[in-house]
Amino acid sequence: MKDPRFLTSAASKTQFLGAEKPIIAVCGKSNVGKSSFINMLAGNRRLARVSKEPGRTRLVNYFDFGEFVLADLPGYGFARVAKAEKDRWARLMGDFFAQSEGILHVFALADIRHDPTADDRQMIEYLTYFAIPFTVVATKADKLSRAAKMKSRRNIAAIYGCGEGDIVCTSAETGEGRDEVFKIIDRRIAAGRGES
Repeated sequence: MKDPRFLTSAASKTQFLGAEKPIIAVCGKSNVGKSSFINMLAGNRRLARVSKEPGRTRLVNYFDFGEFVLADLPGYGFARVAKAEKDRWARLMGDFFAQSEGILHVFALADIRHDPTADDRQMIEYLTYFAIPFTVVATKADKLSRAAKMKSRRNIAAIYGCGEGDIVCTSAETGEGRDEVFKIIDRRIAAGRGES
């Protein structure tokens, strides 16, 4: 993989990138660790801007990972944002997923330390309804003991109605889950090319 690099930001559907390369999207609620997840994949802690303040990603940010383009979507569910801004984010997300034929896969992030929120469940229902392939990623796995991590993974699977094997535990601190995520991406790219 060549060194990933930032490409561009999109504030509206007219600025979305076309599908010259497969698009892998990353979504999740504010402060779930999307930027840290992207930086872990890139092997570069400074590629995506990490903020202590939730709700910083307000655009669709695109990164070139060589074989694919990664799209970082605005975080949802941040309470201290005006309704008009929340509505704008919702429209941007809706417009993005409306072009789902260009989206190869979505990584839906959830903080392993907490139960998925109503917004999280709504996102999974949305992806399922529109048959957009996705994987649930449980972030911040280093914050829990092995036993607590397995228990939380089971709980998230039960809430989402999926199998435990459909959830990848990751840690931006230790790199846990990075290889597994890339295996999923490689399989999706191969399938998209019609390879077995």
